[in-house]
Amino acid sequence: MEGNTIFKISNKIKEIRKEKGITIQEVADRAGVSKGLISQIENNRTIPSLLVLINIINALNIDLNGFFKDFNSELDTGPIVVRKKDSYIPFEKEHAVGFHYKRIFTSAVESTTLDIVLLELLPDAQRPMVQTEAYEYKYIISGRVEYVFNDQKIELEEGDSIFFNGRLPHTPRNIGNEKAFMLIVYFFENKK
Repeated sequence: MEGNTIFKISNKIKEIRKEKGITIQEVADRAGVSKGLISQIENNRTIPSLLVLINIINALNIDLNGFFKDFNSELDTGPIVVRKKDSYIPFEKEHAVGFHYKRIFTSAVESTTLDIVLLELLPDAQRPMVQTEAYEYKYIISGRVEYVFNDQKIELEEGDSIFFNGRLPHTPRNIGNEKAFMLIVYFFENKK
């Protein structure tokens, strides 16, 4: 478990908080979350959303790049990285019903961070339009999905893909009768 990135994040949050003499309640107040959530994250009982993690890191008064600079593991050093499907980490995003995400792989590559995710989208899935600070590539593994943007709707089916700037408000809708599966790659530009 030592090589698990989520485990490392939890430990690093706790370590920095204690080093700086900040209480769990102070971090929670600054990050706009509950004290219980911070405790659960620090004890590796829950995985924070990206927004919550960024708010926690900001609450600790540390730069994002500084927080993640030593996150390389023995798995990240070689040219080939294998992730078995039972090691994918489930997580939640936004206020969404019927969206089941699993993180496959995240790594900084020069000036970009790649985040590779598998999304299981149920037929009755719903969420509001969202924006991300990344370019997004989506590959439809199975099912039929409609991508909704402010001014257009694009229908995709198995084998189709789409690439767009995630800063555009968007949301996917499953327009089939079965679960849809999508491979998602987020390209986050690392700011210097």
